[in-house]
Amino acid sequence: MDINTALEALTGLSQATRLLTFRLLVQAGPDGLSAGNIAKRLQSRQNTMSSHLKQLNQAGLINARREGRNMIYSANYDTVRGLILYLMEDCCAGNKAVCQPVAESLAKSCNQQS
Repeated sequence: MDINTALEALTGLSQATRLLTFRLLVQAGPDGLSAGNIAKRLQSRQNTMSSHLKQLNQAGLINARREGRNMIYSANYDTVRGLILYLMEDCCAGNKAVCQPVAESLAKSCNQQS
């Protein structure tokens, strides 16, 4: 990941509804959620949610697919992984005592959701 891609992803997450949407999609897993379901869960108007989903999609943070009449959105885990690695790259001059707890927390979080 380069700095421009990282900035685009961070900009996509820099608004409350978009951040909540993204976190909801991460929790939903690869199956994702319909735009209507996302709007309902976040108590947001559909047209407003469409705008947020478009921005997240353009930032590469989510994927969209059509299923019948519905658009289904899911988190783009590759982009998220790349962003986290970019942010933690060369962490603390290789000080394992600082980086290791972050890695362990991520692993623990992933194992709890499995």
